[in-house]
This record gives sequence, C-alpha cells and structure tokens, in this order.
Amino acid sequence: MSRQAAFQRMPSVPARRILIWRAGAIACALLVTAAILALSGYSPPDLALLVARSTVGSRFGMEDLALFMSPLLLTGAAVTVCNRIGLWNIGAEGQFYAGAIGAAAIGLFVPAPALVLLPLMAAAGIVAGMGWIAIPTLARAYAGVNEIITTLLLNFVASLLTYYLTTGPWRDRVTGAQVSSARLPVSIPEIWGIVHWGFPIGLLIVAVLAAVMAHTRWGYEIRVGGANPDAARYAGIPVRARIIVVMLLSGGLAGLAGMFELAGTVHRLQGGMANNFGYLGIVVAVLARGSCLDVIPAALLMAFILDAGIVLQTQQLTASVVLAITGLMLFMIAIADELAHYRPVARMKKETAP
Repeated sequence: MSRQAAFQRMPSVPARRILIWRAGAIACALLVTAAILALSGYSPPDLALLVARSTVGSRFGMEDLALFMSPLLLTGAAVTVCNRIGLWNIGAEGQFYAGAIGAAAIGLFVPAPALVLLPLMAAAGIVAGMGWIAIPTLARAYAGVNEIITTLLLNFVASLLTYYLTTGPWRDRVTGAQVSSARLPVSIPEIWGIVHWGFPIGLLIVAVLAAVMAHTRWGYEIRVGGANPDAARYAGIPVRARIIVVMLLSGGLAGLAGMFELAGTVHRLQGGMANNFGYLGIVVAVLARGSCLDVIPAALLMAFILDAGIVLQTQQLTASVVLAITGLMLFMIAIADELAHYRPVARMKKETAP
C-alpha cells in the first residue's frame, strides 16, 4: 500500500484561510504587473511609491477613497442582499441612474429649504430605485423569469433615459454644459474635506443590514430561502414575499447610491455619472462572499484599485492598461477564492506486483 496525494473540495472554509489565499493572489498579481511594467520601461518601485503616496499617504487620496467607497458600499450591499436569497441583481447600474433621476426631479423642481429637500431627494431616490426593479421583481416572483436578464437590460434603458433628460428637457440652459442638467440648489453637507455625509450613512446602512441579516428572524428566513427554497416553503416561510421584499430593498439601496452621488459629489444629473458603480457593486458583492459586513472591506479594496488607476493614468498609462491590471487582480482573487476550498488528503493506493 502507498499513499497517493489527492484534493478534496470543502463546502466552507474559515475566513482566515480565504484572507491568506487572497493576500497571495494580490501579491502574485502585483508581481505579474510589476514585471510587465518593467518590460515596458517603467519603474515598478517608483510607481508603487507614487500610488501609496497619492492614495493612503495623503489627505486628498484618503478623501478620494471615501468618495469612491460611498456608492460602492450601497451598490455592493444591493447585490449582496439579493445573493442571500439566491438571486442576482445585475441592474444596480440602472437603479443607480433611476435613483439619481428621481432625486434630481425633486432637487430641480421642488422649491424647499435644504433641510426638507435632502430627505425628500433621498426618499425619491429610494422609491425610484425600487420602481426600476419592480418589473424584474414581479416577473421573477410570479413567472419565474430570470432576473439576471431583466435587470441587466434595464441598465441600458436607464442610461439612455439619463442622456435624454440631460440633453433635452432637463439640459443646463444657463451654462450650456454638455449632457448635464442645471446644478442642484442643495448638496449633502461635507464632513471632512470633500467627503460628505453619504459616506458614514452608507457605512451605517451596511452595518445595520448585516446585523438584521445575522440576528433577526427575517434575516434567517432570507438565508434559508436562498439555501433551499423548497425546504423554506415546507417550513412555512413565504419565499415569494421574501423575494419581492429583498429585490425591492436591493433596488432601493442602489437608488440611494445614485442620490448620494448626485447630491454629494456630482451636484447635477449627468450622462455617465454612474461611472460603472453599479457593475462594480457586483465585484464588491463577489469579494464579500455573501456577507453584508464584508462589503465594507471589499468596497475599500475596490475604491483603492479605482484610485490607484487614476494615479497610474497620470504617468502616461492608458485607461486600457489600468483596466487590464484591475481585471488581472480581480481574476487572481477569484481563482484564490476557489482554490481556498481545496485541501490535500491522503489516499491509500494498492501496489500491484510486477
């Protein structure tokens, strides 16, 4: 008898193991990136020092990280909460636009003081995000229509609607800015430099959502419904009602992200203002691995990558190269997440006589 090496996939692994594998994946991605940049005539140590100094090494960089995190927290949470019940909301980008449109409609056309207008804009953003996901929600709950397709296709409709409004009825007639509405009369107050209150509110929302998912009966029913819908129905859990509530909640979170970006950062409705935050929310949710609380470090990592990409572009690196580096890092992390589930096991092999 002799021992033969084999690998067994474990259904779940400790978080520490995942972190170790991810750290190794990031290190490998950085080594590959450094090698490619060195062959292209760049100095990897100098670039690394510049990125560190311009992101976490300066107040301006830290402010940019917080601004990037603000929408990523909510779009990442929007996708994650859907994942908990076994669904994929690929339409956070469209719901983001819908929330921005709803908030802009209030901000531009409702005369009221900021103390009244900002809560109304937030409510309008949430309702608009929920409204944008309503049709995919009902189609999934009552007809079993795949929510991936319906939510994805509505992204393009929301983007085109934004372009229509900002070049047509809502266009800026004062300054003549292209693909833009007039500047909003109010904005979310800033708390640190250019960082506005949307950032701590986003952190609070994600933390509360994580606590609700982990420590309430409703959260337990969501988890059970996602893990085994048939068993959940047998146990008396109204799975269809939970699907409707969760998907509407997801749309509302993405819509609120649009309102925060509109009133806190951009200050006017613009074509392309989503900046792929809805799609990047999917990446954040994948990195969070279904944990609402882990959306926070995942959003921080994604924000750092985006911020570093901007810094690299100032050194004559094209946007395509930066996108390739980002994709490589996320690809390596995805591989590491899968490999972390495997562990070697010893198996006995019979030796045959010659």
